[in-house]
Amino acid sequence: MKTFKIITIIGIISFAFYSFTTLVQEEWKVPAKYQTMKNPVAPKTDAAIGKSLYSKHCKSCHGAEGYGDGTKAKDLKGDLGDFSTKKFQSQSDGALFYKTTIGRSDMPEFTKKIPSDDDRWLIVNYMRTLVQ
Repeated sequence: MKTFKIITIIGIISFAFYSFTTLVQEEWKVPAKYQTMKNPVAPKTDAAIGKSLYSKHCKSCHGAEGYGDGTKAKDLKGDLGDFSTKKFQSQSDGALFYKTTIGRSDMPEFTKKIPSDDDRWLIVNYMRTLVQ
């Protein structure tokens, strides 16, 4: 009986530690080169294309409004972000371009699916329209 209690306690502690570490996501570090990178595509340029690319490649995880509530979101680990918040919108265009391009963990790299830099910039421009 004593062994069962010890195993149960170890299991509970292990589960709590695992849950905590999966809820706390490491900060996404963006290289300085991207932090200061300027968006070469004007905000209103090809807005319909940016929206279309977002719908095709981003909406299933990030949701139609960018709240992180897409149909695939529940199956992913980590914070998908809420594109409508001031915190998200305060990031530089270059930082958003980097994250969209390079990815990490569940966020895929998009250089193969969206090989055109301009198309990824159009997605950044579209994300800018998803404000509260």
